[in-house]
Amino acid sequence: MLELILRGSTLGWSAGVMPGPFQGYLINTTLAQGWRRSIVVIFTPLLTDGPIIVLMVVLLKQFPPEAIRLVQLVGGAYLLWIAYGAWRQYRANVTIGAAAEAPAQRGTLLKSMMMNWLSPGPYIFWGTITGPLLVEGLAQSVWHGVAFMLAFYGTFLGVLAALVLVFDRMRTLGPRVTRLLLLATIAVLVFFALSLIAQGLGVA
Repeated sequence: MLELILRGSTLGWSAGVMPGPFQGYLINTTLAQGWRRSIVVIFTPLLTDGPIIVLMVVLLKQFPPEAIRLVQLVGGAYLLWIAYGAWRQYRANVTIGAAAEAPAQRGTLLKSMMMNWLSPGPYIFWGTITGPLLVEGLAQSVWHGVAFMLAFYGTFLGVLAALVLVFDRMRTLGPRVTRLLLLATIAVLVFFALSLIAQGLGVA
């Protein structure tokens, strides 16, 4: 069981610190709205990964390659839409002190959930890396599987919470620095969106 816990913690750390669309969205939301409104975003994987885990662990071998490409195209388009919304906020000068005009936490959470469902990352991650380890743990006992999941999500959510706190502190550096960081996160979102679309079209 200790080996599974160590593996779960290591994968949770890697999933948290590895740059990706979800991390970009989390940082952008934190910079624009502060930690009180963005902290809810870190719980997105707990709400969205259940169906993904079942889908990839149980039905993985039945999916044609075209299914992943379709997810990449749709996910890339949705991520572009999110980046466009962030750009409109940036142009409207929505930064520190704009909490009253910021979207409600429910809307922020729903947007992050949709992004996670439409991103191929979780499907690939659970289908190729984490899923087989979960199956391995469950083959030993239910408690081995539970220990693996607790280690993974405990570490993963901890890293995400740390990102929120770090970038929330960066907001105190001043509006100019905050806007530069916001612009950088928008560029990151666009980069990942175009990368997903290119992969879905088979040109990357």
